[in-house]
Amino acid sequence: MRLLPITESSWRTIRAKWKRRVEGAGEDFSTYALTAFASLDPGSPDPGKSGLYALYNGEEVHAFCQVNRLLMSRFPSPVLRARLVTVSPIYDLGQENPEGYAQTLVALFSGVIWLSRETLSSDHIRFLLRSPGDAQFFAALQIATPLSPFSEFAIHGAWITCSLKRAAMP
Repeated sequence: MRLLPITESSWRTIRAKWKRRVEGAGEDFSTYALTAFASLDPGSPDPGKSGLYALYNGEEVHAFCQVNRLLMSRFPSPVLRARLVTVSPIYDLGQENPEGYAQTLVALFSGVIWLSRETLSSDHIRFLLRSPGDAQFFAALQIATPLSPFSEFAIHGAWITCSLKRAAMP
């Protein structure tokens, strides 16, 4: 899976595909994920600081979220914050197995970590899960190990807060 920025064109494609899935399951798309589609606008991101990102597996979007890079008083440098996570109707409508849902959330989180290293540089990440119940998929990351990429990792409610280890200087 790969995390890519959402353009206005890809946003229309995602909406159209998800509408077909939702209506194919007998649901009303006009009320499905209303908040996510109404409140998020891919046409107004601040490149280098924010945007909408979609998690693709081939041509299929499995999830999307809003990502922004900002200063927060409790961190010494910018934080990469991911929120408004929305998953594909295949999970909400039971068309995919529960393991696929967990894998999608973990892949989305991994993509945000990648963004923090590559596109939206930040040593600190805050990731808002869809619910506190989703924290179970990330619980093992709270255990410190020498090979962990995290210097700190905590889950509080539905928020994951972590800091990445800095690369050793040669």
